[in-house]
Amino acid sequence: MLFKILVIVHTLGATVWTGGHLVLAVMVLPKALKSCNPALIHNFEESFEPLGLTALVLQGITGLWLTWIYFPGLQDFWKFDGFLSTYIAIKLGLLLLTLGLAIHARFFIIPRLYQETLNSLAYHIVGVTTLAVLLVILGAGIRLGGLT
Repeated sequence: MLFKILVIVHTLGATVWTGGHLVLAVMVLPKALKSCNPALIHNFEESFEPLGLTALVLQGITGLWLTWIYFPGLQDFWKFDGFLSTYIAIKLGLLLLTLGLAIHARFFIIPRLYQETLNSLAYHIVGVTTLAVLLVILGAGIRLGGLT
């Protein structure tokens, strides 16, 4: 039962994180770029950030917990002898890239968000959104027994 609850919470977190970034990338970002109005992104981020970061933290916790269930004590995890350990390792790498982009944007771009810096934030938004979608695809692959 615990495993199922963890998968559900992990999936809900992925839904919030990825869905929010898809809305940002597909709906808010184009309007902000067209009107050169960084306030549109700032307003969205201000509203979404508490929920989005909570979802990301839940995904991290549940993802590590699920990994521990699949590989108790991480035994055999580093062998990469099947799709499961490979997909999980790739997901961990994508998570680190996501955190790097998110931290850089949060502390270096968003506080100085002006019309002139809007394009650099756009690259971050597209990057984080792409990584989020890839994480969902790999997560589906884990539950489906691989993607090949």
